[in-house]
Amino acid sequence: MQSTLQNYIPEQAVLKVLKLLEHDNLLVLIKNERKTRHGDYRKLPNGKHQITINNNLNKYRFLITLIHEIAHFEAYKNYGRLIKPHGKEWKYTFQHLMLSFINPEVFPLDLLPLLAKHFKNPKASSDTDSNLAYALKQFDVNTNSTYIFEVPLGTVFKFRNKKIFKKGVKRVKRFECVEISTGKVYLFNPNAEIDILE
Repeated sequence: MQSTLQNYIPEQAVLKVLKLLEHDNLLVLIKNERKTRHGDYRKLPNGKHQITINNNLNKYRFLITLIHEIAHFEAYKNYGRLIKPHGKEWKYTFQHLMLSFINPEVFPLDLLPLLAKHFKNPKASSDTDSNLAYALKQFDVNTNSTYIFEVPLGTVFKFRNKKIFKKGVKRVKRFECVEISTGKVYLFNPNAEIDILE
């Protein structure tokens, strides 16, 4: 597992992560990209626990996602199965586990203030923190992305190579966009990656 993890997370985090994974009943699998999630945790019918993480994540996003999922396992183990998936027990566990990783040996200096702010009250997905999500995307291999916040009002774009939308006004945090074929209004995070149509 150590040689595999070294390919996916910052080098300074490997030993700490391996210590967290010292459980006979915990299996970590690295999967091909899934558009709807970065990773997940579940208890298997045989009593073992499984974490899956997408293989396309940059090393900082991968580490955060892995610790997020380990926090589900630890919260289940410490508080039982009746807790809410992203409730106070999980939040406390996630904060506690991440604390030793939020330092300049593991993360770049420009990410540290964003991580500190995010982990005051972590959400179910770090993607809902648009500042942190955008900062993390700067470390992706493919940085030629166009984000919805970068394009002018009225821009027509394709999302995930499927539906076509027209960018509308910004609400408090997200942009209203109209699906061209149906007229339905959808809300997009500012850091949603899009393909502009000419």
